[in-house]
Amino acid sequence: MLKIEFFHDVICSFCFPMSARMRKVAKRFNNIEINHRSFALAWSEEDFIRQFGSREAVKPEVLGHWKHANQNDDEHRFNIEGMHKTDFNFPLSKPGLIAAKAAGIIGGDKMYWDLFDKIQNKMFVESKNIEDIAVLEEAVREANIPFEEWKKQFNNPETEKAVVSDVELARAYGINSVPILVINQKYAISGAQSEEVIINALEKIANEEGVPLNKLKSLTEDNNGGACNFEDGKWNCD
Repeated sequence: MLKIEFFHDVICSFCFPMSARMRKVAKRFNNIEINHRSFALAWSEEDFIRQFGSREAVKPEVLGHWKHANQNDDEHRFNIEGMHKTDFNFPLSKPGLIAAKAAGIIGGDKMYWDLFDKIQNKMFVESKNIEDIAVLEEAVREANIPFEEWKKQFNNPETEKAVVSDVELARAYGINSVPILVINQKYAISGAQSEEVIINALEKIANEEGVPLNKLKSLTEDNNGGACNFEDGKWNCD
């Protein structure tokens, strides 16, 4: 069994296409386990101010990153123009991460993943403010998650602590960009790589670990995966 820790953030543009690819990868193998881990590009408003100079400066710069992420996305789903027309500040990581973690606590990694994807779709496709609790609740209902149970867990202080624990784990691994896959706590696949590159890398790791995977056709590598990362105290997506 290959154990994959998938670190990602709800506001990370390259995590959006990577999540879709990982769903396809998960269907190809019956002996991999994917655990979802939180990574916060901007936990608080102070993070945005420190990184961009002001809260208002975030959206114009980040939407420039979305163009590259949309090219990376296999279905080109990003509604860049729609987000340009909105009047709210670019959202923080914290509310969406806590929402997804609450789903994971009550329903495991599958429920976490379902809500994580719904939340990202709310922002990248529907141009909604995922810092708004009403938008998160809408995503919960659309993901068919037991609402009252989720709401109770969302408001439980232990849920935020679980998110912080993931962030601390990322720091312990030396992670400073997402998306990233950590396999068996020894190997890493960084950036929004193509499905072919991910599968090829997993095959190589499986051989190293002595874990047989399904036989797959020969695949071509593509090392143009993007990521959102911290550089000089500021996060950038390219």
